[in-house]
Amino acid sequence: MAQITQIENRWEITGDIEMDNANALLMASNELAIVDNTLVDFSNVKEIDTAAISLILEWTRRAIEENKQLKFVNLPANLNSLTQLYGVADLIN
Repeated sequence: MAQITQIENRWEITGDIEMDNANALLMASNELAIVDNTLVDFSNVKEIDTAAISLILEWTRRAIEENKQLKFVNLPANLNSLTQLYGVADLIN
C-alpha cells in the first residue's frame, strides 16, 4: 500500500506506485499543500509502473494552476527509463 505525507515543503511517498493505487495517492495528495519549491520525494518507492508518470503530470498541472513549483527527487531508475520512453523526461526533471 502506498502513502503520501507532507513534512514542511516535502511530500514523501512510501510503497509502490501502480495502477491499482495511483488514484488513491492522487486523492490523498489533494489534501496536501503545494508550497513554494515543494519536493516530491520518491526515495521510499520501490515498484512503479506508468501510473507514476500520470501522477507526476497531474501534480505538475496542479502546481502550475496554483502558480507553485514542484521538484521531483530520488526518482527510481525504472521511472527515469519510463519517462525517457514516453518522451516526458523534460517535463519531469
